Amino acid sequence: MALLVRVLGNRVSISQWVPVCSRLVPVPPMQGQWGRALSGTSQKIKIAALRMYTSCVEKTDFEEFFLRCQMPDTFNSWFLITLLHVWMCLVRMKQEGRSGKYMCRIIVHFMWEDVEQRGRVMGVNSYILKKNMILMTNNFYAAILGYDEGLLSDDHGLAAALWRTFFNQKCEDPRHLELLVEYVRKQMQYLDSMNGEDLLLTGEVSWRPLVEKNPQSILKPHAPIYNDEGL
Repeated sequence: MALLVRVLGNRVSISQWVPVCSRLVPVPPMQGQWGRALSGTSQKIKIAALRMYTSCVEKTDFEEFFLRCQMPDTFNSWFLITLLHVWMCLVRMKQEGRSGKYMCRIIVHFMWEDVEQRGRVMGVNSYILKKNMILMTNNFYAAILGYDEGLLSDDHGLAAALWRTFFNQKCEDPRHLELLVEYVRKQMQYLDSMNGEDLLLTGEVSWRPLVEKNPQSILKPHAPIYNDEGL
């Protein structure tokens, strides 16, 4: 697949491309008791979910991943990196009860809206794009399951999950796997240190560097500052 930046005529880079979901794509309302319970806060959660997904594509250093993991600068590589960060957000937000699980649903919705729009901008034939979306959807849920199992396992289990999905079973340098395992572990620790209520309200996520300048400094994020109205 052609380089994403070349297809866009070098006008924007991956990290500068604001996702299509910035127009806040409407999401079908939840049904039943769950939907009624969330009706008063669903719009706030949608906005927070948009910010969280945007953090995955705007605050991630894709170039560093391409370089250090020896990944080609392609749309598929972009998707694999984005998927990894979206998954980490989903793991964190599932800890926040019903509201968190609802937010997960919205994040995934925004991700697919963004992926589809990027494919259209790249000029992918609509029939091929539809087939690719089906394949990517299947790969997404398989990856989520594999990553979940790997996270609950030891580092060998997580490395195996990353080897299968992130590297598509083609990683020949064990140092790349070691780097990714360390990244996921420290990132999950960092996300867990964030206040759940703040995440539901703001959706703001910062990512630790792929390579730490000071490996001993996994700092807790600063709590957001609100005004007198709580905003």
